[in-house]
Amino acid sequence: MTQSPAVRVPGLSGPARLGERAARTLVSELARRNDSKAGLVVGATPDSAVLAAAIDALLPGDRLTVVPAEGTAPAVLREHVTAQGRWVADRVRVVDTIAEADAAEVVIAAEPFTGTADEARGTVDGLTKYLTDGAVLSVAAPVFRTEGAAAELDRQGVLNGVRTDLVLRNSPPVRVHHLRFTPAGAALAGQLAPAYRPSSVPLTRGMHIDSNGVAAAGISLGLAVLARAARPKSKLWLLPALAAAPVAAFFRDPERDVPEDPSAVVAAADGQVLSVQRLHDERFGDGEWLRVAVFLSVLDVHVNRSPVAGKVVDYFVADGGFVNAMKPDAEHNVAAYTVLDTEHGTVVVAQRTGLIARRIVQRAPVGALLARGERFGLIRFGSRTDVYLPADAAEPLVGPGDKVVGGATVIARWR
Repeated sequence: MTQSPAVRVPGLSGPARLGERAARTLVSELARRNDSKAGLVVGATPDSAVLAAAIDALLPGDRLTVVPAEGTAPAVLREHVTAQGRWVADRVRVVDTIAEADAAEVVIAAEPFTGTADEARGTVDGLTKYLTDGAVLSVAAPVFRTEGAAAELDRQGVLNGVRTDLVLRNSPPVRVHHLRFTPAGAALAGQLAPAYRPSSVPLTRGMHIDSNGVAAAGISLGLAVLARAARPKSKLWLLPALAAAPVAAFFRDPERDVPEDPSAVVAAADGQVLSVQRLHDERFGDGEWLRVAVFLSVLDVHVNRSPVAGKVVDYFVADGGFVNAMKPDAEHNVAAYTVLDTEHGTVVVAQRTGLIARRIVQRAPVGALLARGERFGLIRFGSRTDVYLPADAAEPLVGPGDKVVGGATVIARWR
């Protein structure tokens, strides 16, 4: 990056590029903000997929500042921006050096970090100077073949990360870190759209599959190949081969139309409502809670979505058993609790295991902002998902036996 050692990212001995999928992941924090915002892209070239994705994410009231990559003439980048048309040229400003840039709500490093840990740390420190309060820094590093940059970004992710995404469909595969160094209020979550997540792999326009399903189907097909090679005259290889499709189908992740009504509380999962009750639970604070419990059969979609817009302020796992999720004793099963701070008070989502389910995936660390209906995890096989709402603040709209659709069905409304 021209005349700016503080943000220079040394390259690999071989090329490390960010493709379209990685670029979309890198700019997702910019793309999901529906309010007017300022973005800063550092290290761009005319053919950068990251720059293209950032321009696509712009709304009418947005501003984007672009710093050229080292070796790229600012005049060439300005010519490229001007060629995009008047609408883009009015909103995108190319500067000669990062010293000319203003602070922004989202800062994006358009080049992957591939140097040493010290170099990566220095680059991050340089970029944080251009973050406004509560802003996000989005950076990426190849999973392999780095001199320590990847490890340093992993460390930064533990300390300051609000989301980490692994993008395997890139050459080479990269890990994208979204870092926040100053806290953001829960109110900001209401201005966000659900984030783009590469863990949701598109099959068709309306149907995705979670990356867990891709891995599970791949393992099944791999076992089929091994079985066929080991015993070519046997038909046993058909068992894992035929299992691949239903295993993948279990991890299906359809697109959902999330209600825009800010007073709506949506279902956290697909399934059947088991109970709607008022109760006390001192783990989440004083007062009475309204709990909506939903049972997920093995045929239901098992991707979990945030029922409200809010900030993750706590996450913990409670030990327990593995009782059938439809039975009352399932309340004492192993469960993961995601606690959200919202404009209406505390909201808790409990991902409970069942008789078959033994694996809970939660992808929203403490400090993350979740939009209403945003994917944040999943439970493998039959299970149960409970939503706890402040009883005096919410009115239930569903009852036992009702079928609900995660991210779409309104289960309650704020009073």
